[in-house]
Amino acid sequence: MDKLVIEGGISLKGAVTVSGAKNSVLPLLSACLLTNERCRIKNVPNLRDVITMIKILRSLGAYAEYSNGEVIVEAKTIKSHIADYKLVSTMRASFCVLGPLLGRLRKAKVSLPGGCIIGVRPVDLHLKGIKALGAKVEVQAGYAVVEAKGLRGAHIYLGGVFGSSVLATDNVMMAAVLAKGKTVIESAACEPEVVDLANFLNKMGAKIKGQGTPCIEIEGARHLHGTDYHIVPDRIEAGTLILAGAITGGDCLVRGAFKEHLGAVLDKLDEAGVRIEDADGGLRVRPSKKLKPVNVTTLPYPGFPTDMQAQIMSLMSVTPGISIITEKIYPDRFMHVSELNRMGANIMREGPHAIIEGRKSLSGAPVMASDLRASAALVLAGLVAKGKTEISRIYHLDRGYENLEIKLQKLGARIWREKE
Repeated sequence: MDKLVIEGGISLKGAVTVSGAKNSVLPLLSACLLTNERCRIKNVPNLRDVITMIKILRSLGAYAEYSNGEVIVEAKTIKSHIADYKLVSTMRASFCVLGPLLGRLRKAKVSLPGGCIIGVRPVDLHLKGIKALGAKVEVQAGYAVVEAKGLRGAHIYLGGVFGSSVLATDNVMMAAVLAKGKTVIESAACEPEVVDLANFLNKMGAKIKGQGTPCIEIEGARHLHGTDYHIVPDRIEAGTLILAGAITGGDCLVRGAFKEHLGAVLDKLDEAGVRIEDADGGLRVRPSKKLKPVNVTTLPYPGFPTDMQAQIMSLMSVTPGISIITEKIYPDRFMHVSELNRMGANIMREGPHAIIEGRKSLSGAPVMASDLRASAALVLAGLVAKGKTEISRIYHLDRGYENLEIKLQKLGARIWREKE
């Protein structure tokens, strides 16, 4: 098992390029099951989650190969409609094979998902949408079992307790593209990754409009065909790299950072006094004279993303004054608080709120990653901390960031990987 070692205190300088979006590529790979023709997905990051999804596709009988940032999938025949627990339990996004399997085979048996431990994330909205399309839905021994003689379009409301659901929107959209008639998804997720999936499906011959808005309309198609597609850059990686520049007082160009995908994050960073400029194919972080505390509330897109909550907490930990972060998507997503406090941060949690009193500095310490974004937050803290930080259990980080330590090394960071 690997760990990351960081010697902090260096202002990062230089340029890095953002990899393809993890939260786009996983549903897109699932969507390849909807056709028996070859699909080529480009700009694919080399991540543990991508490898897991490829294993799932192969277990279902599809041909799937990754090479040089591309994945080729050809599902001429699907030998099994069962997505096994051993694979699905490691990654929540793998539940997205439910919609394509149902659309293609009219039946599916998919293990209830796993992934990062960041609080309860039920699949009730997925199953509600699938049932509305005419499928029989049961949960048996830890599996979602769905079956339908034929799928029919429906008017579906997918709002949940904490707002819209990206993966539920993805799953229902993929099932509906081969359903008979028109489907309307209200309270659909608006994230760029949902738009990316809809655009991919349209390129395959689907008839989807309204993606990027809370109301998506789908006219069922008779069949889909193969296609080539280039996925969007990862906005969460882009935000993390921007924060790496900000927390170290650096001067960094983040190529592939789309301003239109990062509106709420950039707004809060501007409020905090971080200087960010449009630059050559991306965004440039400039040294800031003085940082200011901000209050942040996570919300569904276009609100502040829950996937950036831990990272901005690291920045606020070294920003003078009191900041309050409220988590409205996953109220228990605060596993990183205790580890940041081990490094000298002063953070107190009260329910879905974290109250941060900024310190002048943090101290390097041995810490443990609990989930994907918590891992990134600890890396950011380590970059600015005095002394040496050792982060264990970084397999979480490898699920969602491609070669993060190498990219940070290019910016001058003293960070490397060691065996524990």
